[in-house]
Amino acid sequence: MPNIRSSADLRNNYNDISSFCHQYSEPVFITKNGKGDLAVMSIETYEKLVGRFELYGLLQDGLQEVREGKTRPFPEAIADIRAKRQR
Repeated sequence: MPNIRSSADLRNNYNDISSFCHQYSEPVFITKNGKGDLAVMSIETYEKLVGRFELYGLLQDGLQEVREGKTRPFPEAIADIRAKRQR
């Protein structure tokens, strides 16, 4: 269940909200005048989230290359990598 707090609560209880974000690795949703305004999370959680998005993008790129036939046999790819490492 999402943790929802007011902007006044963020201002008055910053340390509690920060501790929650670090302890549970979840965002806290901040409201302003009763409506959603911000999502606050720890830097660690944010970096993991961004990393997932980057990974998903790379996977999509790879799947697109497979659909376009831009692949080669695994042994050939490994041989190329080993040859480049020996240079």
